[in-house]
Amino acid sequence: MVEFSMANPKSKPGSESKSHSRNVLEHFAGLNPSIPPIRSLAITTNSDSQTLVFIGTVAGDVISLSLNPNSGLSLHLRVNIIGKPVSSIHVVSHIKKLIVLSDGFIYLLDLNSLEPVRKLSLLKNVNVVCKRYFSRNYSLNNGIIIGNEDGCFFAVGVGKKLVLVEIVLSGSPIILKEIQGDFTDGIMCISWVDESIIVGTRSAYYLYSYASGQCGVIFSLPDPSVMLPRMKLLAKECKVMLMVDNVGVIVDSEGQPVGGSLVFGEVSETMGEIGAYVVVVRSGNLELYHKKSGYCVQRVSFVGEVGSPCLVADEEDGRGKLVAVAAGSKVMCYMKVPSEEQIKDLLRKKNFREAISLVEELQNEGEMTRETLSLVHAQVGFLLLFDLRFEEAVDHFLLSETMEPSELFPFIMRDPNRWSLLVPRNRYWGLHPPPSLLEKVVDDGLTGIQRAIFLRKAGVETAVDNEFLLNPPSRADLLESAIKNMTRLFKVYWLSCLCGTSKAKPCLCTEKDRQFLEASRHKDLTPSVREGVDTLLMYLYRALNRVDDMERLASSENSCIVEELESLLSESGHLRTLAFLYASKRMSSKSLSIWRVLARNYSSSHLKDSHGTNHVQDTTKGISFDQEIAVMEASKILEASSDQELVLQHLGWIADINQLLAVQVLVSDKRTDPLPPDEVIAAIDPRKVEILLRYLQWLIEDQDSDDTRFHTTYALLLSKSALDANEKEHATQNSEGVNQKEINISDRGNNSIFDTHNRERLQFFLQSSDLYDPDEVLDLVERSELWLEKAILYRKLGQETLVLQILALKLEDCEAAEQYCAEIGRPDAYMQLLEMYLEPMNGKEPMFKAAVRLLHNHGEMLDPLQVLERLSPDMPLQLASETILRMLRARLHHHRQGQIVHNLSRALDIDASLARFEERSRHVLINDDSICDSCHARLGTKLFAMYPDDTIVCYKCFRRQGESTSVSGRDFKRDILYKPGWLVTR
Repeated sequence: MVEFSMANPKSKPGSESKSHSRNVLEHFAGLNPSIPPIRSLAITTNSDSQTLVFIGTVAGDVISLSLNPNSGLSLHLRVNIIGKPVSSIHVVSHIKKLIVLSDGFIYLLDLNSLEPVRKLSLLKNVNVVCKRYFSRNYSLNNGIIIGNEDGCFFAVGVGKKLVLVEIVLSGSPIILKEIQGDFTDGIMCISWVDESIIVGTRSAYYLYSYASGQCGVIFSLPDPSVMLPRMKLLAKECKVMLMVDNVGVIVDSEGQPVGGSLVFGEVSETMGEIGAYVVVVRSGNLELYHKKSGYCVQRVSFVGEVGSPCLVADEEDGRGKLVAVAAGSKVMCYMKVPSEEQIKDLLRKKNFREAISLVEELQNEGEMTRETLSLVHAQVGFLLLFDLRFEEAVDHFLLSETMEPSELFPFIMRDPNRWSLLVPRNRYWGLHPPPSLLEKVVDDGLTGIQRAIFLRKAGVETAVDNEFLLNPPSRADLLESAIKNMTRLFKVYWLSCLCGTSKAKPCLCTEKDRQFLEASRHKDLTPSVREGVDTLLMYLYRALNRVDDMERLASSENSCIVEELESLLSESGHLRTLAFLYASKRMSSKSLSIWRVLARNYSSSHLKDSHGTNHVQDTTKGISFDQEIAVMEASKILEASSDQELVLQHLGWIADINQLLAVQVLVSDKRTDPLPPDEVIAAIDPRKVEILLRYLQWLIEDQDSDDTRFHTTYALLLSKSALDANEKEHATQNSEGVNQKEINISDRGNNSIFDTHNRERLQFFLQSSDLYDPDEVLDLVERSELWLEKAILYRKLGQETLVLQILALKLEDCEAAEQYCAEIGRPDAYMQLLEMYLEPMNGKEPMFKAAVRLLHNHGEMLDPLQVLERLSPDMPLQLASETILRMLRARLHHHRQGQIVHNLSRALDIDASLARFEERSRHVLINDDSICDSCHARLGTKLFAMYPDDTIVCYKCFRRQGESTSVSGRDFKRDILYKPGWLVTR
C-alpha cells in the first residue's frame, strides 16, 4: 500500500509548504518476489524502449525485471554469481554490459541475457566501482562520441589505492593508472566526470586530475568516526553532490561549489536523480527536492521490511522519467507525472507563482514551448480574475503572447454582441468558470468570500485569500479595481496596435505597462479585434469617467465603432469625446455640429458668469477658454476639408469667436482642392472686414492672383479702413480727457489680424500693384487727408503737376518731390517744382529754403535765365546769391567741357581719316619671284589683291576667297585688325 503526502522540511507547517508542494512522482508499478533481501539496484531503458530493472541480492543473485506499462513489473532473468552479496550494479549501455561488484571482484554480464558471467581476475579486493561519465561539452571539445562501442572507462577503489581501468570491446580490462598514497583512510565512494575524479574517504573528499595527475583536498569531514562519505553524480548538470551529514554540497568537475546546498530532513541512505529533482530515500520515505530552490516538493511514504536498507536507482543520464526504489525484497517503480498535469495540480492549489516557475524551467530545458508558457500565463490570469485579484490577473494577461483580447470581451459587454463570434472557445484546461460580466464576477466572488468566512468560523479551511477573509472588500471598490485594471489591459493592447504603425506614445503608460507593451509589440490583431479593443476601452474609460483618456483615445488613430458609442457618449454628456470620435472617422459634418453647439453653450455660460460678477466687458473679449478650444478643433477639421459647402456653412460662427482662425480656415494649404474665391468672398460677412482683407491679401500675395476685381476690392477695403482709422484718430485728438491707454488698445483692436497698420499696407499695395482701378480708389479718397495715397494714385494716372503739388506743398517732402522729378527726367519738371516753391497757392508763404535746396542739388538741370526770371523780388539775396553764382559757374563749366569733348572728337576723326588715307596710298612692289599666298602661282603681270594682314593673292583667288577673309582664314568682320599707325598719336 503506497501512501502519498506533501511536506517541505525547510518551512513550518501551514506557512510556505502549500506554495511548494506538488505531485511530481506517482506510483507506477511494484513487485514483491520471493527473493533474498536486495543489496543493489539499477535501472535502464534500452534503445528499443524496453525498461529493465536489475537487482542484486545478499545471496549473490542478479535478477532482471521487465517493466511493462500494462502489466507492470515481472521477473525476466535470474543468475547467481558466487553466492556472495552483490554490492553494486552498473549499466554500460553502449557495450550492452553489466558491471557487477561482489565479494571484492568485478564481473561482466550481458545486459540482455545476464550470461556469460565473466570475472575480471586482474582486480581483487575491490570495495567500490564508478563508471566514467562524459559531459556534452567535454565530448565535443575532445572529439569523443558518447555511446561509441570502443570500450568503457571506470574507476576502482582497492583499499587505499585508486585504479583507472578500461574495458575494451572483447571484455578484457586494461589498467590505465594506479594512484597510491593519497587516500590513507581508504576509498569509500568515487565519481568520475571528464578528467576529474572525486574520491570520498572517511576523513575528506579529494579531487584527482586524470590529465595532470595532481590530487587535492576539496574539504574535510567534521567527524570521520561517525559520518561516512556519500556522493551522487548529477548526470544532467555534470556535477557531483557531496554529502555532509544531511547537507548536500554540489560541486563542479573542478571541485568548486556551485549554487546552493540542499538541506535534507534527515541523513539519507541513498540518493537518485530525476530531471530537476534529487530523490532521497530513508526509513520508508521517499523525498523529492528541487535542485535550484532546495524545497522539498513531494514526500512519499511506502511500507518496507523493518530493518532493511532502502535503495533508489535512476536512469543513467538523469533525464529519464522513472526511478526504482527497493526495500527488503520489495521493488517499486515511480514515474514522473507529465509536466502538464503538474502545472494543473499547482493551479488547482492556487500555487500560481510555482506553476509559472515550473513552466519557465521546463521551457529552458526544452521540454515546453513558449506558446505553452503564454497559455499558462493566460490561465493564471483567468484564475486570478475570478479570485478578485484583478491587478495580478491583468499582469499575467499582458505576459501572454498568445492570448487574444477578444477573450476578455465577455467580461465587459453582455452577450450577444457584435464581437461574440470572435471569442475563442475551449482553449484552456477548464480550471476557471466561463466568462461573465465583471459585475457578476465581483458578486460571485463576494458570495464566495462570505461562504469562506462562515466555513472558517466552523473550522473548515478554504482556498480564499486570507486578506479577503480578514478585511472583506466592498463591492464598489472591487468593481472599480476591476474596471481600472481592465482599462489598463486594453490601453496596452491599443498602444501595441499603435506600435505597429510607428505611432506609439510610451508616455501614456506606466513603467510596468511599458514593459508589457514591449513584450506585446508583435501582436497582429485583426481589424475586428481592434475594433472591439478600442470600443470597449472607451466603455471602460466612460465607466471610470476618465475624460482626458476618452478624448485622447477618440482624437488619436483608433478603431472604435461609432454606432456602439454614439448614444453612450451623447446621453452621458461627453460631447467633446463624441466630436473627436466623429473627426477621427472623417465624419466632419457631425463633429462640426457638436463643436458649434458646444461653442454656443460655452458662450451662454460664460456670459452668465460675467454678468454675475458685474464686470463690464467687450463682447470681443468675453470669449471663454472652452470656446477657444471648440473653435480651434473645428478649424482643424475645416482646414483639411475641401467640402466648399461645409466650410462656408461653419465659417460664420468661427469668425464670430476668433477671426484669426477663420482666416486660417480660408487660406489653409492642407486641403487638396482650393475653395472658389468668388463664393468665399460672397460668404464672408461684410462686417468682418479684416477677414475679407486677409483673404484678399492671401489671394494676391500668396496665390499670385491677377484678377483686377480682387486687386481693386482689396485697395478699396484698405482705403476704407485707412479712412476710418484716420477719422477715429482725428476724433480722438480733438476730444478732451481721453486716456492714451485706451487709444492704444483701440488701435490694436483694429489691427488684430495684421502685423502692420492699414495705411502702411495701403501705401505699399498702391505702389506695388498695377492691376487695380486707380480712378475708383481715387474717387473714395479724393476728399480725404490721405495725401500720400492720393499722390500715388495721381502718379498712376500720369498727373505730374498734382503729384508735385502734394509732395512739395501738402506733404512738404522735398526729397520725394526731387526724386519724382528725376524719374520724370525733363528739365521743365524741376522748373515747375521751383515755381511751386516760390509761388505756393492758397496764401502759403514761399518756400525759399526748399527752392535753395532744389537749386543746390539740381541747378545744372535749370536754365539760369529762367531761374532769374522766376525768382521772387522778396527772396533774400543772401539765400540766393551763392547758389545762383554756383549755378552760373557750373553752367559755364558745362559749356566749356562740351567744347573740349567736341574738339577731341573732331581730332579723332581727322586722325582716323589720315590713317585710312595712308593705308590706301601705300605702294607694294611685285617682282618675278612674287607668288600668290593661296595658290602659289607666280603673279607676273597678273592682277592681285592685298589683305590688311599683308597677305597677297591673285585676282582669281581673291574672287574665290572674298573681301573679308584672308588666306590665313581670318575674318576681318569678326576679328578686327588694328595697326599701331592707325591709332591717334597726336
